[in-house]
Amino acid sequence: MKRYMFNTLLLSLAVALWGCGGGDSNDTQPPAATITVSQNSISVPASGNTYTITVTTTGKEWGAYSDKDFITLDTKNTAAQSGTLTVTVPANPYTEARTGSVIVMSGAARTTISVTQAAASQATYDAPEGYKLVWHDEFDNGSQLNSNDWEWETWEKGNVNNEQQYYRPGSQTIDGHHTTEIKNGNLYINCFKATDGKIYSGRVNAKNGGKGWQYGYFEARMLLPKGKGTWPAYWMMPITVDWTNEGWPKCGEIDIMEEVGCVPNEVSSSLHSEGHNHTNGTQVTKARNIGTAESEYHVYALEWTADYIKTYVDGVELLSYKSDHTVRNYPYDKPFHLIFNLAWGGSWGGMYGTDESALPVTMKVDYIRVFQKK
Repeated sequence: MKRYMFNTLLLSLAVALWGCGGGDSNDTQPPAATITVSQNSISVPASGNTYTITVTTTGKEWGAYSDKDFITLDTKNTAAQSGTLTVTVPANPYTEARTGSVIVMSGAARTTISVTQAAASQATYDAPEGYKLVWHDEFDNGSQLNSNDWEWETWEKGNVNNEQQYYRPGSQTIDGHHTTEIKNGNLYINCFKATDGKIYSGRVNAKNGGKGWQYGYFEARMLLPKGKGTWPAYWMMPITVDWTNEGWPKCGEIDIMEEVGCVPNEVSSSLHSEGHNHTNGTQVTKARNIGTAESEYHVYALEWTADYIKTYVDGVELLSYKSDHTVRNYPYDKPFHLIFNLAWGGSWGGMYGTDESALPVTMKVDYIRVFQKK
């Protein structure tokens, strides 16, 4: 009986303390922050525009980000809990409307500002008849490639074709240099010899969010490097390859443009499959000396359909290959991704030796644009 009375007394005391606010102080949480913006949606004309939005919050601080690359933001605090958000949307290069969101945050609170931009009446960039622009990079923002669109390869010397370069990401600094960089409105792919005696360069892939592209018109404007040993390339491989049961060359390879410095200014296009590949000298290849590939920019393009592949230099056809609709000869019937790289030496680039006095060298890409049929 005494034990029962003692426990009852303790319970009564606990209830009394709780009622008087004697519980854990963490049980009383401050109210969640609230965010107020001067507008919750933005309707942007095709020509683009800039908007200034006032932001206030009951939280201690605030910030903002966008879910789309074409929307850029600038924030400015006018007081501890308020400020302005500048939203800039450039001209829409597409003939379709595009949408995105700006997310304003303060603590755990979030407010979304929707952004809708009207379609351009005419594409900013000339497209072949019957095609529309679906993806591009003009290389005019930042100092490095956008990692949402591009990935760097890391390879060791001799990984393929007995090439002598080490591929490293452009985000790394090697003796104060980068293998890739955005500069003067171009993608620079740099090849140089470092103090450790190794030759470094860059190889980058555009995979369209892992989806790649199946068929289309692919156009790049480029200036190629000079020097015995250089081997710049602009080409495509399948997004996925079953290396155990398929492998190369069964998977297919599309070389839109290659050039080796030991044969200056001669650009070529090639196709590789089980039925035609360079291992037995049966690859489908066309080459042309254009005289100024290493001193002037030229436009290199691929038109790829289910029925044929054609390549062009400055709008003039270089290679033409018709599909026979067999896997052996036309495995080019699935999504591929884009590749830019600058190799040094190797079985082709170094076939007449290399001249390291040419280093450093740079492959410059003014833009890459992908068009697909409407």
